[in-house]
This record gives sequence, C-alpha cells and structure tokens, in this order.
Amino acid sequence: MTDIKAYVNHQAELVSERLSILLSENMLSTVLDAMKYSVSNGGKRIRPILAMEFARACNGDVASALDFGCAVEMIHTYSLIHDDLPCMDNDDMRRGKPSCHIAFGEDNALLAGDALLTEAFTVLSSVKNIPAENIVKAVSYLSSFAGINGMVGGQVLDLQFEETNPTVEEILQMYSLKTCGLIKASCVLGCLAGEECNEDKIRASIDFAENLGIAFQIQDDILDITSDEATLGKPVGSDEKNDKSTIVKHFGLQKSKELVKEYTDKAIEALSVFNTDTDIIKQLAFMLVDRKN
Repeated sequence: MTDIKAYVNHQAELVSERLSILLSENMLSTVLDAMKYSVSNGGKRIRPILAMEFARACNGDVASALDFGCAVEMIHTYSLIHDDLPCMDNDDMRRGKPSCHIAFGEDNALLAGDALLTEAFTVLSSVKNIPAENIVKAVSYLSSFAGINGMVGGQVLDLQFEETNPTVEEILQMYSLKTCGLIKASCVLGCLAGEECNEDKIRASIDFAENLGIAFQIQDDILDITSDEATLGKPVGSDEKNDKSTIVKHFGLQKSKELVKEYTDKAIEALSVFNTDTDIIKQLAFMLVDRKN
C-alpha cells in the first residue's frame, strides 16, 4: 500500500512547481505577486492530484492532466481570494498567513482573483497531447462547474442562507455546488486526459466527486467546531459566530461524523466502473475525510 501522505506531498510539489512555471510565462503585471502569493500559499493540491489520478485510471497522459489540474487550482485559488474579502467572509487569515487582501490590498486581491480565473482558461486551452474535442469538453465542464451552475452558484446560496433558515436539502445543494463543483471538474478533466475515457467513466467520476465533496465539506464544518486555529491555519468557530446553517448545526457532531462515512462509502462505490487500479484514489478519499486541517 502506498504511503498516501508522502505520495500526496510529492505530487503537491510537482503541482506547485508547474504552477510556478505557468505563472511566470510572459506575465508582466503588478498583480502577479498577489497571484503567486496566493497560489503558493500551501494547500494540499487535492484537485490537481485527483485530475492526475483519474487520468491514470483512464490510461491517460498524466503530464497533460497536470496542466488540467493546475487550471482548476487557479480557479480554486481565485475563489479563496474572493471568499476572504470583506464583502464576503471577511477572513484575515488563510492557511496560517495573511489573506491576499490583507497582504496586497483589496483592489489587488480582487484583480489577482480575476486574473487567475482568466489565466486558468489560457492554460486549459493550451494543453498538449489531448484531442481537440476533449479540450473543448474540458473547457465546457470547467466553466460549468466553476460558474453559476457550480461553485459561484453555491456561493450565491451560501450568502442567501445568511438571511434565511435553509433546509437540510438546501444546504446539501449548496455543498454540491460550492464545494463539489471544482472537485467534479478535476475528476472529469482527469478522465478527459485518458485514452480510455467514456461517458460511463465521466458519470462515475462525477458521482465520486459529488459524494466525496459533501463528505469533505461536512468534515470541514466539524473541524470548525473541534479544531483550533494553529492546527487549521484559519480562524475557527466562524460558522457559529456568523450563525451559518451547516449540516453539523442541524444534526450535531455524532450524526455528522456518521454522514461523513456514508458519503465517503458512496464515493468509493462509484469507482467500481473503472477496470484499473484506483487504490490511490480510495486512499486519497479516506485521507481527506480523516484530516485534522
């Protein structure tokens, strides 16, 4: 069995190195430092790693999947920059360091997020060794999962729920859009980098990501209650302070922990469609839901 933590750390280094290269090519901007600051500010690089692993599962080009994953990571980073802004979550810390708007000012943070979003599609459309039709599909899937029918739509619901009392079903819908959106994109794009990609595997990758993403978000909500700022790298207790509606608030800690396991099991079941070794993907899923930060 692979030492999953060591493996993830090694793969994360590859992602970070590639991101550094992608953000140094032909870029002349005063906002570039803010972009690099946020992209290089830690993180497990789970989304790019999932893209690479689903490419392996589909007998694909892992180097091309790496660039697909880096495009997703750029969008993920832009979303974190914007989430931390005073008009959104108003968080001063991100992964143990000052948030982008604290380090560079709100104006540069806003533009850094915009630039990362835009640059992601430059990277995506420039990937080599992938059929053009799969590049087009990748652009379509990523824009959908990142936009109003995905991550952005989930953020809209999250803000609306601050003024309402959402049902469990509505909270799960928000998780599905906001948290699962880019995880779905990563897994699908990984499949699209594979020679053995087909519609069944794309659907299975979406099913996996949907369930893993919900488990991941519930675990995140649990950690907001049970962890501490030093371990988590960001303020804790913000959900309670902001009176946010979460699954944990509805069901309590014990039931929420049971739901994390249920959704993780569903994610693992979805991998049965693949006729290749998906052990690393499974280990990665368990690592994410067992995490302490």
